[in-house]
Amino acid sequence: MNNVFLLIVGMALVTYIPRLLPFTLMKNRTPSKYLGRFLKLIPYTALGALILPGILTATPSMPLAGLVGGAIAFAICLARGGIILPIFAAIATTYAILIF
Repeated sequence: MNNVFLLIVGMALVTYIPRLLPFTLMKNRTPSKYLGRFLKLIPYTALGALILPGILTATPSMPLAGLVGGAIAFAICLARGGIILPIFAAIATTYAILIF
């Protein structure tokens, strides 16, 4: 039991220290314009990397249906914004393609 506790504490430190270091080292500094712009794009790229494989594997029998549904959702997001309408439109489009 003691070894398990030490293992958990060790893993917590190994993951916590790299997350804490940038905050402590960059506390009174502002990033450069280039670095700031780069850091602002990370959430979008991470979201794309998480969503795109899900779109392609949502319908294993017909991956094109998921891709078209994702494209519809993207187009609606660009045109109107919001979350609910693009999601429902993507689901309805994918379902319609799979039925026909």
